[in-house]
Parts: sequence; structure tokens; C-alpha cells
Amino acid sequence: MRVIIARRVSGSTFSMEVYANNLVAGLKAVRPDWIIEEIAPIPWNRPDKLWQSGTGLRKYYETFWRHPRAVSQLDADIFHIIDQCDGHIAYWLKQKGKSVVVTCHDLVQFIYPEILRDQSRIPALSMAMWRYSVQGMRRADHIVTVSTNTAQDVTQFLQVNPKQITVVPNGVETHYRVLESAQRDALRQQYAPSPDAVCLLNVGSTHHRKNILTVLQVVKQLKDQGLPVCLWKTGGKFTPDQQTFIQQHQLEQQIIQFGNPDQEMLVGIYNAADILVAPSLYEGFGLTILEAMACGLPVITSNKSSLPEVAGDAAILVDPTDVGAISTAVCRIHQDAHYRQQLIDRGLARVQLFSWNNTAEQIAQVYERIHHKVA
Repeated sequence: MRVIIARRVSGSTFSMEVYANNLVAGLKAVRPDWIIEEIAPIPWNRPDKLWQSGTGLRKYYETFWRHPRAVSQLDADIFHIIDQCDGHIAYWLKQKGKSVVVTCHDLVQFIYPEILRDQSRIPALSMAMWRYSVQGMRRADHIVTVSTNTAQDVTQFLQVNPKQITVVPNGVETHYRVLESAQRDALRQQYAPSPDAVCLLNVGSTHHRKNILTVLQVVKQLKDQGLPVCLWKTGGKFTPDQQTFIQQHQLEQQIIQFGNPDQEMLVGIYNAADILVAPSLYEGFGLTILEAMACGLPVITSNKSSLPEVAGDAAILVDPTDVGAISTAVCRIHQDAHYRQQLIDRGLARVQLFSWNNTAEQIAQVYERIHHKVA
């Protein structure tokens, strides 16, 4: 079988790079006799004279005309569009009778439309084009979603028949692992404010849906209770509201920001921290909680959206807006060594269910069903 993977522009988002790279590698491992090819848009922001002016127009031209046209001119048994934001390519492919699969990671913009408003010069146009793109999934032969929660969103917001959707969870890269104690200790000596500090970790952006203000409120409450707590934060910078909270409650000394560490550094941070606190209000999947578990880090996460189905019984699930419940969970993990080890052991067992080869195998079976139906 010949499969073409329609990627996003190189370097667009880290998560899409992870998904594409591991899916392609997994497909080549589980179906070594197949031909797996990739095609990506031409970067519209590359630093050469041709693309320096009119970047916005170039982006729309590349995204909605030249790239879809180029993809539709290729021949393959299956075309797999790996991100719902490129769902518009399905319009072009189906016009030529091609077999199309689209992966939908989330439909968060339906729930938090301000994401596009905050990131776009012309928010109304960006939202209109995003809607146009994701509605293209309705033209696909099949939709793969990374969680049951996302599948329900696709059914609700796009009125897609559930029979046209298959849930295939993401995998966890093998780089995420438990390190030697010496490596963990070295990081703690460098970044923990004191030997007895309880280092909470939060990984990801600071958008409202990530619920960072609640995490900061937890840090304040634990500090007020006399716990030597600190917050390690990776990802985006704090928003003005979050920064104001930090300053008002004098939490600057309790917070270390790592920015966007490379994978090796992130593995070290997961290993050296004491607890992952991830009370997101919405996640399409929530890969960070599995990465933490793979590194032997206990997890406190939300009982909302996709997170319970990803975490299973290997994390403490809380109402993401309940500061007291999260603080209590932190204290229990800190004070009860047996319970902490139980969470670690459950987490290490849980991640064994999520490998990229398993993901690739399930997606390969989707391809085969579609191909056999057409044949």
C-alpha cells in the first residue's frame, strides 16, 4: 500500500512534529512493505527575499491553494491529513476521488475561541478559515481522534456519524524514562530552592484552558500553610493576570521558569520534580501526564475532558477549580511515601499501554479497512 502523510509546515507546533514523526516511524515499523511518503507546505516564514513581504497573504496562499493542490496531484492508496487544521485538504482530495483519513486532536477553538483572537491579526478571518478547515473533515472517508472526548466533540460540533470515527490514542516516546538518581539529584541541587522543597511541575502553555491561575493559587495556599513549595513551569510566559497574582502574593521566589526546554532537559525536569500538577479545563489528549508517568513522577490532574481516560487509575483526579482539593492531594503525596510509590508504580504500568507502534498499528488497520472497501 502507498500512503501519503500530509504534514503541517515544519516547526509549526512541537506536538504536531511529535505526532507526525512518530506516526511515520511507527507505520514503517508495523508495515515495512508499505510505501510511506510525506509532504509538507512550503514554509511561508522562511528568511529569504521571496517570502519576506506579505507573509500573511503568502500563508493563506500556501495553506489554502498551492499546498492542497500539490497534495491532490499525487497518487496513493490512502492520504492521511494529520491535523484537523488542514482538514480543508480533504475538499481537494475528494474532488479527485482519493481515499482520505484525517486525525483530529481537538476542537478547542469551538470552546475557547479567544485562542484564535489572541494569536491573529484578523481574528474573524482566522476563525472563519479554521471553521472551513475543520469542516473539511466531514468529507473524509474516516476520522481518527486521539481520545473519546475529542470523538464526542467531533460528533457534537461537526455532526459526524460516530461510525466514521475511530479513537486511536497517542503514544509516549521512549525518551521519557526514569533516570539514575544521580542525574535527578544534580538537577534538584541546581533548581530546587532548598533540599526539602516540594517541587510542583506544570508543563505547557499559559492559556486560560490550562488553568494556571489555579496552580498559582495552590502554590500560595501551600506556602501559607508553611510547606516549602516551589513551582517549576515550562512553556509559555505567564499572562498579565497571572503575573499580577504572582506579584500581589509575593510568589516570585517560589517560581522557576524553564521556558521551552529541549527534550533531554524536559526528561530531567520530569524526573527531578516531586509532583506534576496539570488541572487543565480542556485537553484533546493530555500527553504530558503520560510523559510524567513514564519518568516516575506522580500526577495530579483534572477530572474533565480527555484527562480521566488517559490517566486511568494512575493519577489523582480532581475538580480543576478546587484549590483545596489540589492542595490536599499535594500534601498526601508529600506525606505518604507508600501512596506516592503506588502512584508511581501505577503510572509506570499505565504508560505501557501507550506506544507509538500500537498507535501506528491501529491506524494502519483503519487504512486497510478503507482500502478494502474501495477495492
